[in-house]
Amino acid sequence: MINKKFKKILKNGTVLSLLMLSLVGCGKSDKVTELQGAGATFPYPLYSKMFDAYHKEFGPKINYQSIGSGGGIRQLKNKTVDFGASDAFMSNKALKESGNNILHIPICLGAVAILYNLPGVSQLKLTPDVLAGIFLGNISKWNDSSIQQINPGVKLPDLRIVSVHRSDGSGTTFIFTDYLSKISKPWLDKVGRGKSINWPDGLGGKGNAGVAGIVQQTPGAIGYIGHIYAVQNKMAVASLRNKSGKYIEPSLEAVAKAANTTIPNDTRASITDTSAKYGYPISGFTWILSYKEQNFNSRSIKQAQETKKLLEWMIGDGQRFAEPLLYAPLTPSVVKKAQKIIESITYSGKAL
Repeated sequence: MINKKFKKILKNGTVLSLLMLSLVGCGKSDKVTELQGAGATFPYPLYSKMFDAYHKEFGPKINYQSIGSGGGIRQLKNKTVDFGASDAFMSNKALKESGNNILHIPICLGAVAILYNLPGVSQLKLTPDVLAGIFLGNISKWNDSSIQQINPGVKLPDLRIVSVHRSDGSGTTFIFTDYLSKISKPWLDKVGRGKSINWPDGLGGKGNAGVAGIVQQTPGAIGYIGHIYAVQNKMAVASLRNKSGKYIEPSLEAVAKAANTTIPNDTRASITDTSAKYGYPISGFTWILSYKEQNFNSRSIKQAQETKKLLEWMIGDGQRFAEPLLYAPLTPSVVKKAQKIIESITYSGKAL
């Protein structure tokens, strides 16, 4: 209530207007209506479904930019988003540079499929050495004896191999090159692993969709993408010989078997080149990356609480969306580790 003395002062209409705006502002709700995220394209079909369902159930809209793992980490470091997303876990060095303030929350597991475009060839087997040789540029024709030997009875064309890779910083690339680095010393010595590398051969496409598009349009092409993209585009994928000598195609069951291993408490784990008998060898986790200390860039405590609530939902009820989109949900033991990580989130040093 404005007293009489103060009313006399408020004769100037401009001052009165400003006061009224101030009073209206005091009653404005501080409810969070939107969260910003950016990063990996590998889990984008799942995240798109999850975020739409979350918005309908709880209200806040999740604006997620599918720009690749490298871009997601960069935007998180620049503190322009509420969370990042990556299929490649950050190294100890990178975490140290961030003040050990970035958490990795696993969301699901997926497969990196090897897709190919060979007219008349509906089934193809590849060994680790042959796959590495193709992407190193050492095997240049599809009817090369090394490929024909492991595909008896398949008429392979006398066609030039065109390898296709990601041109952007990518967690899918990290998973793929992590695998190649484990199974091929020449690859490890010459190229190595990373979200972005100097490719010895081939064409580059942006995002999983970009790689899929080039392979679709190029007879003789071979590339790597998230399994869901291969299924959506109805593209042929190769069977890969795993460490146990079994030729395995990407599937929910094969990815789940690959993950049947001990995962560290911070969940930063590589599960490529699995020793599981029927595990698919190019499988991996995908993570949401979040600052442990949520009070940055003038973010409100409500924004921090809403971010935490979203993460808890994604490893909980949100897991129901994984299998229908060909991602393997988290195992109960990994969910427990993820929950502990989320519980460590703070705002101004205090637990949320």
